[in-house]
Amino acid sequence: MKKILQSLGPGLLFAGAAIGVSHLVQSTRAGADFGFGLLWALLLVNLFKYPFFQYGPRYATATGESLIDGYKKLGKGVLIAYYILTFATMFTIQAAVTIVTAGLAAHLFGITPNLTIWSIIITLISLMILMIGKYDFLDKLIKVIIITLTLSTIIAVSIAIFNLDTSYSLAPILPKGSVEIAFLIAFLGWMPAPLDISAWHSLWALEKQENTVDDFNMKKTLFDFNLGYIGTVFLGICFIALGALVMFNSGNEFSSSAGKFAQQLINLYTENLGPSTAIFVAIAAFTTMFSTTLTTLDASPRAMARSTELLFNKKSSKYYLFWILLLSVGTIIILSYFISNMITMVKIATILSFLTAPFYAIANFILISSKHTPKEWHPSMKMKILSYLGIIFLIGFSIWYLMNL
Repeated sequence: MKKILQSLGPGLLFAGAAIGVSHLVQSTRAGADFGFGLLWALLLVNLFKYPFFQYGPRYATATGESLIDGYKKLGKGVLIAYYILTFATMFTIQAAVTIVTAGLAAHLFGITPNLTIWSIIITLISLMILMIGKYDFLDKLIKVIIITLTLSTIIAVSIAIFNLDTSYSLAPILPKGSVEIAFLIAFLGWMPAPLDISAWHSLWALEKQENTVDDFNMKKTLFDFNLGYIGTVFLGICFIALGALVMFNSGNEFSSSAGKFAQQLINLYTENLGPSTAIFVAIAAFTTMFSTTLTTLDASPRAMARSTELLFNKKSSKYYLFWILLLSVGTIIILSYFISNMITMVKIATILSFLTAPFYAIANFILISSKHTPKEWHPSMKMKILSYLGIIFLIGFSIWYLMNL
């Protein structure tokens, strides 16, 4: 088991970045508001996004370079588009995950209810960890966090099912009206994660190869990725179940305040596990969101640094430092002025991620099927068909959303 855990890395970092707002916030809200009615959406979006996420570590292992390097080979225009999209979305993504983490920290530690102060503290601690510990620390920390959250969530859902005294419908629900449609698109946007994480994943895969003596082949790469991906899907289903079994038709709604939401989230667990478990649940939820905050604070600057090197044909270790400091300062400024409504912050970030998803899907598919990838690493016919369907799905729902604005 120890050897298996040591060999894992990028797949669990992917899970660490994915299992955060999309699960703790969006999936739980989906269950609370629609019961199991949006289970179809979770399963479909995970299916149709799967190939595009997988192409990240696949390309990195096949070529020894990141997807970002591959984007440049497709044409400088593709790399510039990636650069602009990443810059346009990274601040809202970081702000969204930080505000949820701040709400949980305020509930857990109780030193101050001021979420701006907590956001600053969390950002500075994350910055310090990344400056000192770098990838190796992330790699080890994430394994403990994911295992802890998985076990506590499975127990909470199992007890909720055991205590079930009413029946629930699994019939699919298609949201109607601009508010419900906006929630569906936001739900799809970060389920299981924004598609730009595929580029992050390729960078982590390269970092893992530099930090291990093991040879990475297709089998190991895909096993590592699939384990993390299946884990995110399973936990997404668990969080929908928690919301549905405990809050659906109860008359209660999730608050838009990060602090109150944190309290409601903890109550979902303690109502099933008992009040004595509140502290353990709070720690599990906080560490999960903190890991997401940490991984996103590392990944966006890492991606922007590599993009900057490729665009200006100049390598420099200072690029990463510049981008991580800019992202930290930008996140704090955003949260200082727009911290009052967590749900709005999350909605903006997740909808932006969904609307930009077709770009990443198309770019990743073209790259992995091109002459820039060794033929033995090209996707199979089944994966190609799934990729075409995924692109149609992402574009179709984006158009549907824009038509219903």
